[in-house]
Formats: sequence, C-alpha cells, structure tokens
Amino acid sequence: MPIGLLTLRLNLPGCKSLKEKRSRLKPLLARLHREFNISVAEMDQNDAWQSAIIACAMVSNDSSHTERSLQRVREWIETSWLDVFIESDRLEII
Repeated sequence: MPIGLLTLRLNLPGCKSLKEKRSRLKPLLARLHREFNISVAEMDQNDAWQSAIIACAMVSNDSSHTERSLQRVREWIETSWLDVFIESDRLEII
C-alpha cells in the first residue's frame, strides 16, 4: 500500500498579517481536499506572514497513480491559484 506525501513551500506575496495569510490558505486547503480527495494541512512556517509549508498525503493501491495524482496537485495550484507561488516541492512515495 503506497503512501504519497507532497510537501510544498509556498510564497504568499502581499500578506500583511497572519489573519490575511489564513484567509488565503484556508480556501486553498479546502479546495485541494475536495478536488483531489487528499489530506492536506499547513505543517510549518505558521508564524510567517508570507510563507507556508503544506503537506498533501494520499494512500492508494498503485504507486504510479499516487505519484501522478500528487504531481497534478502541484500543477493545479500553479495554474488555478494565481496568488500563491510554489517555491519548492518534494514528492515522496513510501
């Protein structure tokens, strides 16, 4: 049973407070969960206004399916969520 973990370091330009950061991140996390049926949460940089590290996790019976699905998550954020920039990513299949 492969488990996929996608870790993304995000840049949220223009955020001037933690409240503004949360108001931009919360809809993104909820939409990722709905669109891709994955677990997603903010993992680090909780006190930084303009950056966040989120993790997306998926369990499946096929490692190639898991990898393709998590790669689509990254692509979807880049094309659909224009006020968030991905600085780096890391994809692990365990």
